[in-house]
Parts: sequence; structure tokens; C-alpha cells
Amino acid sequence: QLQFVESGGALVEPGESLTLSCTTSGFKLDYYSVGWFRRAPGKDREFVAAIDWRGINTYYEDSVKGRFTISRDIAKNTVDLQMNALNLEDTAVYYCNGGGSTRITARKPGEYWGQGTQVTVSS
Repeated sequence: QLQFVESGGALVEPGESLTLSCTTSGFKLDYYSVGWFRRAPGKDREFVAAIDWRGINTYYEDSVKGRFTISRDIAKNTVDLQMNALNLEDTAVYYCNGGGSTRITARKPGEYWGQGTQVTVSS
């Protein structure tokens, strides 16, 4: 079973940067695509970013393009989300997701979720 544990969430001010980390287990990271999703207060969960199973292609939601970068470390079994120039609209619980590589690269969630990590952007 694919397992994900997110970390790195924090309270930051607008314009600051933050890196979220997703530690994976139960599968080989180079066999599956992995995505990040988020749920803002009062909103549905939405796609943020994904990296394909080959680690070659990355995908981003329009509002985070140019600000967020997804990457992975095969040796550490981690998938990171570097977030720059954070704004109030980035406040959300961020989730790591996998299981269904085709769905994830189509910006849809796979079967397995982590517990989430809270990111709050506030002045």
C-alpha cells in the first residue's frame, strides 16, 4: 500500500517561501507519479502540482506556476514542494497523493492520501 507523510507546514507572511516534504513508503518512487493537492477553508480540494513516474515531467495548477516547484529524491523517498512568493490564497491544508499515475498527471487524485500539513499565509 502506498503511504505518504507530509511535513513542513507553517505560518508564514505574504511573500515568504516554504518547502513541504512528502515522505513516501510502500512503493518505489520511480514507479509512480506523485501529486500535491490542497484544500483551502470552505473550498473543495484542488490540484497543485505533480511529477510523473519518470521524474521528467512536472505539472502545475495555473495560479502556482512560476512560484511552486515540485521535485523528488529517489534515495530519500521524498517528494518536495518548494513554494515561493506565498500569498493569502495559498492558505490551505496540503496533501500528498499517489496511486494512479495516469490520473495524477491528468491533475486528478489517485487512491492514496497523506494526512496533510497546514500552510497559513497571514500578515
